[in-house]
Amino acid sequence: MQEELLVDVGLMVAFWGVSMLFVITPGVDWAYAIASGVKHRTGMLPAVSGMLAGHLVATLVVAAGVAAVLAASPVAMTVLTVAGAAYLIWLGVGALRHPATPDLTGQTAPTGGRKLFAKGIGISLLNPKVFLLFLALLPQFTSANAPWPVGAQMVLLGALHVANCAVVYFAVGYGAAAVLTRRPKAAKVVGIVSGIVMIALGVLLAGEKAAEAFL
Repeated sequence: MQEELLVDVGLMVAFWGVSMLFVITPGVDWAYAIASGVKHRTGMLPAVSGMLAGHLVATLVVAAGVAAVLAASPVAMTVLTVAGAAYLIWLGVGALRHPATPDLTGQTAPTGGRKLFAKGIGISLLNPKVFLLFLALLPQFTSANAPWPVGAQMVLLGALHVANCAVVYFAVGYGAAAVLTRRPKAAKVVGIVSGIVMIALGVLLAGEKAAEAFL
């Protein structure tokens, strides 16, 4: 039993390292965290919490085997990819139309937090690469000889990934807020760049799916 537990701990440590490499790579999650932090520092909690909730749901979907069914269905993957691409482009266009600028009033709209939370969930759940990443990685870091089921191991690994995301996303968002809150012009530029990143990733997702359809 002790040897099995040592193997499991080794797998968790290895997964932590791989997970952190993915988390520290800038992408749409970074862009959303930065844009939320720049707009209003108190918006960081619901925005990042939404993304974390989305990642946790994705973990549960993979652990339950649903993601494997989706990945095996070209139609389902196409629908998910197109929806995710459209959502990212929509968020990006919104960011360009209304670039994030610091709110120095210290006030937030009553529904602002709920909207930021919902957008965060959408960013995670409508990104097919999140499901495919978990589907490809999680099984490789589980052990059939472990004292708990493979599904439970996946959930534990997913929780570890969510913890990594929380540390990095909050650091990125609050860091951006601290640096840019008193620099409206720089904050506006960062907000525009965030919008461009979202649009670019959305177009890339759609382009990859279109290329697959014609190959």
